[in-house]
Amino acid sequence: MPEEVQTRCVIVGGGPAGMMAGYLLALAGVPVAVLEKHADFNRDFRGDTIHPSTLELMHELGLLDEFLAQPHQEVRELRAVVNGQTVRVADFTKLPTRCKFIAFMPQWDFLNFLSSHAKRLSNFQLLMEHEVFDLIFEKERVIGVRAKTPNNELEMRADLVIGADGRHSIVQTRAGFERCEFGVAIDVLWMRISKKPGDPEQSLGFFEHGKLLVMLDRGDYWQCGFVILKGGFDEIKARGLPQFQNDIVGFAEFLRDRVTELDDWSKIKLLTVQTNRLRDWCREGLLCIGDSAHAMSPAGGVGINLAIQDAVATANLLAKKLRCGSVSADELRQVQLRREWPTRLIQRMQVFIHHYIVTGQTSNRGKSLPFVLRLLKWFPVLRQLPARFIGIGPRPEHFRSPTVV
Repeated sequence: MPEEVQTRCVIVGGGPAGMMAGYLLALAGVPVAVLEKHADFNRDFRGDTIHPSTLELMHELGLLDEFLAQPHQEVRELRAVVNGQTVRVADFTKLPTRCKFIAFMPQWDFLNFLSSHAKRLSNFQLLMEHEVFDLIFEKERVIGVRAKTPNNELEMRADLVIGADGRHSIVQTRAGFERCEFGVAIDVLWMRISKKPGDPEQSLGFFEHGKLLVMLDRGDYWQCGFVILKGGFDEIKARGLPQFQNDIVGFAEFLRDRVTELDDWSKIKLLTVQTNRLRDWCREGLLCIGDSAHAMSPAGGVGINLAIQDAVATANLLAKKLRCGSVSADELRQVQLRREWPTRLIQRMQVFIHHYIVTGQTSNRGKSLPFVLRLLKWFPVLRQLPARFIGIGPRPEHFRSPTVV
């Protein structure tokens, strides 16, 4: 027989949305358990960007100084090399925040830091290697989850289940939520290439019409994302590894002496990019947030920021009621009403970036710049607009705890 456990709130998924929601709810006095299917957070090819709005949240929680003591890189300006021309895209130094930069930190370090503080709270549990495979229903209401653990199966019942288990969410599938899909013209190939002294500083990426190479500084290596037209991976493999290596060198000549490290296709991972959102994020007893509610493209690196903002709004709107018992579907819907507008706006902007900049589906050819990038080059003050959109986002959230334990 499965073990049965009761708590107030169970969160499925220990990513940025789930871990932040769990920490903030526990901080507000709600008994909460986060169930993460993996044994640790150490997985490659996850977003590394900690945005100024998230750093502002860390300040509000009294964690900023300790957080910034962790190894990270600070980027105050985003630059891109587009058709051979360097363009300054975003200037974060004018943002109305304490930290006027994006911090690049491996996601596992961010999650380990956040979970270490959450576990100091007596009403917080983090259960690793607990893979949720089903929901428990009582009539039309979700009343818990079923999970596989290293020893047995577990039934965890709760007044609220929060789905934060990513774009391949088992929660949204089992709940029967309808998903609206938006066409995305790109996929991403992720890989590692070693880093050497004298390499250029981190930039937004190297663009050519239809292709993009993003390079994230991991300290002793580059995490590289090679953006291709959707469905184009088989064609790339048919051309062979040497040609693929040459494609990378065509973007970043300084990698010529080490691109042969990519000597097997197993070292190159395909991320099938998708952009979608749920028509309804909730039903009785269940709420989805983060990528479970709206899968984002990598464009702008804003997915983590949006997921964390969802978590803050969830704690702000639900913690006081949830401390005492269950919350209604109407109360859960307030989270969607607050967060759906910024989600829609960001997804529209990502579609614009895909269409007009990344895939080059414009009249620009040769070495010309898309018109929007020419504007940024001609009028530096305009760089504050993408900085605010990327660094803070529409409708930023600030944690308002009803009580801090």
